[in-house]
Amino acid sequence: CAAFNADFDGDQMAVHVPLSLEAQMEARTLMLASNNVLFPANGEPSIVPSQDVVLGLYYATRDKINGKGEGMVFADIPEVIRAYEAGTVELASRIAVRVTEYEVVNKNAEGDERFVAKTSVQHTSVGRAILSEILPKGMAFAEINKPLKKKEISRLINTSFRKCGLRETVIFADRLLQAGFRLATKAGISIAIDDMLIPSSKDGIINEAAGKVKEYDKQFMSGLVTNQERYNNVVDIWGAAGDQVGKAMMDELSHVDVTDRNGKSVRQESFNSIYMMADSGARGSAAQIRQLAGMRGLMAKPDGSIIETPITANFREGLNVLQYFISTHGARKGLADTAL
Repeated sequence: CAAFNADFDGDQMAVHVPLSLEAQMEARTLMLASNNVLFPANGEPSIVPSQDVVLGLYYATRDKINGKGEGMVFADIPEVIRAYEAGTVELASRIAVRVTEYEVVNKNAEGDERFVAKTSVQHTSVGRAILSEILPKGMAFAEINKPLKKKEISRLINTSFRKCGLRETVIFADRLLQAGFRLATKAGISIAIDDMLIPSSKDGIINEAAGKVKEYDKQFMSGLVTNQERYNNVVDIWGAAGDQVGKAMMDELSHVDVTDRNGKSVRQESFNSIYMMADSGARGSAAQIRQLAGMRGLMAKPDGSIIETPITANFREGLNVLQYFISTHGARKGLADTAL
């Protein structure tokens, strides 16, 4: 639970029982979850899905070049669902479908909203079309016609609250949760060691950096620079090399070359599981992936200073004894600080 920073690995909490009538009334009006949809601090939604749900919604709303059934046109969304269940199309296939949207025209004297149906043909993906079934009345199809990353889902809930009110938003968030879990389960996303793609340019970048470091060492030995200047430059060189390796790794991880329907080779966003987990905002970041498939980079000593020899290996390649020892150096400092 993000609000309490609580997880279910043994966290405990006190239970308070409001006894008097006033206390009960106050608790109901102020503390009920449905009355706390927005953060008081910034007005952003507080009920935003995380982890599995985000991954499920993201995977379902990604599109793919040359997917099974690409280019098919459907009369309505139930027809898309039937085609998907029959295996004629896959979740990420690009299709066209006739969509009915409901626009709020005006409220009558009693404050009831009046909706006007508007039908149009939308170019979308199978997953987005199926997911649009849970949109509350009054929200445009365009809101869901994009890959749903964590920020997009937050914006979606915010738009729902502004356009459709509290009741509809709470129901919508609940449906998003159920759909996200179901889709994540059906997607069966899992990671293997082969998903950690080591960039082909890694060795070249490291050798170039090592050459520059040697040059500064020579300058120091000749008395051209001070030891502090040499150290600062060496740390800068290795820091830049680490960033370069990280960028090269993300470039290889995030895109793949595919052949489209016309036989042309085009680049499309990758369906690599590790990349999807980070890109969707479900879990992990580029910095963590860099340690898995790029290079671990510079490490700190227990006193906070940076060790000038970086760990050039990553977790996929494995660390040698010296690299492993340098890694434990920083980790042990963290444990010691916690204990003190």
